[in-house]
Amino acid sequence: MVENSDHTDSVFRALADPTRRQLLERLAGGDMTVGELADPLQMTLAGASKHIGVLVDAGLVRQSKRGREKLCSLDPAGLLQVRDWVEHYSAFWKTRLDALDAALKEDGDD
Repeated sequence: MVENSDHTDSVFRALADPTRRQLLERLAGGDMTVGELADPLQMTLAGASKHIGVLVDAGLVRQSKRGREKLCSLDPAGLLQVRDWVEHYSAFWKTRLDALDAALKEDGDD
């Protein structure tokens, strides 16, 4: 059974927002500053910082300092709980579909 925790909830809340998913997608290509992340989305630095803060709190993004700028990095370990949750239900559906397949084959033999 997949453990349901406050951390898992915060990851799913973070991923529920399309802007935050876009930010993660961009970070998958490499580290970026907040400004670099905000610019193509036509978003203010304050708006981007707010979204990034949610991603940091969820453990999906890390921030470090590069001079006077904040550098953002994707933290792939933060997605492990999502993977585990999806895999749990994938196994559930595979079992169900295998049972359906067996029942259909049995029905077809009649």
